Amino acid sequence: MARESESGLPIEPVYGPEALEGWDPAEKLGDPGAYPYTRGVYPSMYTGRPWTMRQYAGFGTAVESNARYKQLIANGTMGLSVAFDLPTQMGHDSDAPIAHGEVGKVGVAVDSVEDMRILFDGIPLDKVSTSMTINAPAAPLLLMYQLVAEEQGVTADRLTGTVQNDVLKEYIARGTYIFPPAPSLRLIADTFKYCRAGIPKWNTISISGYHMAEAGASPAQEIAFTLADGIEYVRTAVAAGMDVDDFAPRLSFFFVARTTILEEVAKFRAARRIWARVMKEEFGARDPKSWMLRFHTQTAGVQLTAQQPEVNLVRVAVQGLAAVLGGTQSLHTNSFDEAIALPTDKSARLALRTQQVLAHETDVTATVDPFAGSYAVERMTDDVEAAALELMGRIEDMGGAVSAIERGFQKGEIERSAYRIAQETDSGERVVVGVNRYTVDVEEPYEPLRVDPAIEAQQAERLAALRAGRDRRAVDTALAELRKAAEGTENVLPPMKEALRARATIGEVCDALRRVWGTYVPTDAF
Repeated sequence: MARESESGLPIEPVYGPEALEGWDPAEKLGDPGAYPYTRGVYPSMYTGRPWTMRQYAGFGTAVESNARYKQLIANGTMGLSVAFDLPTQMGHDSDAPIAHGEVGKVGVAVDSVEDMRILFDGIPLDKVSTSMTINAPAAPLLLMYQLVAEEQGVTADRLTGTVQNDVLKEYIARGTYIFPPAPSLRLIADTFKYCRAGIPKWNTISISGYHMAEAGASPAQEIAFTLADGIEYVRTAVAAGMDVDDFAPRLSFFFVARTTILEEVAKFRAARRIWARVMKEEFGARDPKSWMLRFHTQTAGVQLTAQQPEVNLVRVAVQGLAAVLGGTQSLHTNSFDEAIALPTDKSARLALRTQQVLAHETDVTATVDPFAGSYAVERMTDDVEAAALELMGRIEDMGGAVSAIERGFQKGEIERSAYRIAQETDSGERVVVGVNRYTVDVEEPYEPLRVDPAIEAQQAERLAALRAGRDRRAVDTALAELRKAAEGTENVLPPMKEALRARATIGEVCDALRRVWGTYVPTDAF
C-alpha cells in the first residue's frame, strides 16, 4: 500500500526503472556545480570542506548574547546568526509601550549602534560571517553592523554575511512586517543597490521558506511560495534599473529540514533546478552564479516536542542529515530544549556537536550527491518539482506573489496543509513519538533558561542615557533627510546610515519611514 509524502504525493513501496521512464539524466541532472544544479551548486561540495556550521543565537542584552557568540566560536561554529527580539524585529525601541514584556525574550534587544557595538565586542568582523534574521528593519540593522565594522577598522568590502530582508513571507506566515508591500519592496531594492556598490560580498536577502514550513506549509508549498517570492524580488530590482547579473549572485535562500529525509532531499534538488531555469530562461541571466540557488537550512523547530525533549536530539540529527544530503551551504541545528525555552549553554553546544558528528564521523562528506540516480529520490524530485510548478503557475495567474498575498492565497493554502497535519496527529494516523505514541506517565524535570525581566528596565536606562548624551539637532536633521529621501526616489540607505551614526535609534528610524510610507494592515481572506 502506497504512503503519501508530506506534500500529499504518493510514495510507492518499491521504485524501479519504470519510475524514470523517458527520464533524461543530461537534462535532469547534469554534473555537480553545473546547470541545472540538481546535484549541487559546487563541483566538489563537501569533499573539499564541509558546510558552514552557523548557530542561530541571541537573547536578553547584547552583553549576554556576545558571551554566547564567543562560546559558540570557541566550540567550533563557523558563522554567527543573530536572533533579534520582537520589538527590534518590529522597529520599536525597548522603552516603547508596545514593547512591554517582550524585550530580550525571543532574541537580543538592539536599539542603537551602541548595542550593536557591544553585541560584537571582541569579535573581528573581517574574520567571521554573520547572518542577521531581520526583515522589515533589515536596512538599519545592516547599517549598524557596517558602522561597528568601521569602528573596528574593517572596510565594508571585507564584510561577509547575510541579512534575511525577506518581507513577503512576513505577510504570508510570520507577521513581523511594518510597511505596506510597495515601499517594503523599494527598501529591499535600495538595499540591493547600496550593497552592490558598498558591501559587495554581502548576501542582500535570504528568501525564506522556513517560516512558511513552520506555519504548516508542505515541502512543495514551501519551495513554490519561496521561489515565487524570489521572482517578485528579482522583478522589483530589475524594474528599479538593476541588471539581473549585478545582484542575482548575492541572492540566497533559507529552507527547513524535516525528519522525512527522502522528500526533503528531493525538495532541495527540485528547488535548485526550478530556480536555475527561471533565472536563465525567464530573466535571461548570463552569469552562472545568477542561476545558483544557494541556501541555508535550519532543522524543523515545529517538529520538536516539549514531551520527552531529549528525543529531539534524535530528530535534529535526522533533520540535519536530510539537509546535508540535500546539499545545503550552511546549517543551523536546533537545540533539543527549544520547544520549552531558550537553549541553555549545554544544549546549544550539543546542537553544534550534532553537525560536527555528521561532518567528521560519517561518510556523507566523502562523495557528492550520493542519491543521484536513485529511482526513488529522482522520481520524488520530479514529483515535488511538478507540484511546486503547479502552485507557482497559479500565483503567476493571479499577477505574481504580491497579488496572491493580497488575495490570501498562500496563507490559505498553508492553513489547509497545517489543518491536515493537525487532524492526522490528533487521530494518530501521523505518529509523533512521545506525544500520541510511546508516551510516559511522568516527565523528568527540566530547568529551562530564563530571561531576566529586569532587562527591559536596563535597556530603557541605556536609551535614556543615549538620548541625553547625543546631539539632538544632528539626529533631527538626519531623520529629516531620511524622510525626504523616502518621499522621493533616491536611495534611503545613505541618509539612514547618517541618522544611525548620529545615534538615532531603531524606533526613530522606523518611525520616520512610518510617517511617509504608513503601516501595513492585513486583510483577512477568511
